[in-house]
Amino acid sequence: MIGTLVNFAAIILGSIIGMLIKNGIKEEYKKTIMEGVGLTVIVIGLMSGIKSENIVLVIISIVLGGIIGEAIGIERKLDNLGNKLESRFGKKDSNFSKGFVTASLVYCVGAMAIVGSLESGLIGDHNTIFAKSILDGISSIIFASTLGVGVAFSAIPVLLYQGIITILASSLKNFLTPEVILEMSAVGGILIMAIGINILEMKRIKVGNMLPGIFIPLIYSILTSIFGL
Repeated sequence: MIGTLVNFAAIILGSIIGMLIKNGIKEEYKKTIMEGVGLTVIVIGLMSGIKSENIVLVIISIVLGGIIGEAIGIERKLDNLGNKLESRFGKKDSNFSKGFVTASLVYCVGAMAIVGSLESGLIGDHNTIFAKSILDGISSIIFASTLGVGVAFSAIPVLLYQGIITILASSLKNFLTPEVILEMSAVGGILIMAIGINILEMKRIKVGNMLPGIFIPLIYSILTSIFGL
């Protein structure tokens, strides 16, 4: 859990720095910065998405994940949580919920979050999470400078998400082959691209409802091992 705790702290520290410089950035600059971030996020997602070696599995994962997410209402619950936090901690910040949801998704669905947490849990190697912490800390400065204090609260879902993966890693190590991790990362990459599209406000995509799709390749691996498919 050491790596995840460092990641948690990096996001909060970066957000504090971003909040401190927020008032010194003109609105037109903030808009341009966010557009640049959106484009970059799309490219990062594309780089992971195109690495898939089983595109059919990726498509099925996105579809099934979307169905499961819609049934659970993940996006709605994230928005509601963001709104509740906004009413309590960010009444003067109109972008609180947007910052919380956007940053939470960006920090949770990437390949580094999955692989780094698995490495921490399986072999005690925190280097990937430490590298992610640096990237998240820098990006949280940018996000917080434009989207406000809601970005800092995204550290909470990151702590829970990566912490759970780290804890469960040892019990799932037989199923988490490099091929499975690759396809999980590819699904995550596609979701990151969708986040970039949301940031650019090209179209509103319910990325939160697609989150279960990341774990469909793992479930497929477990089922094939059990039933010998």
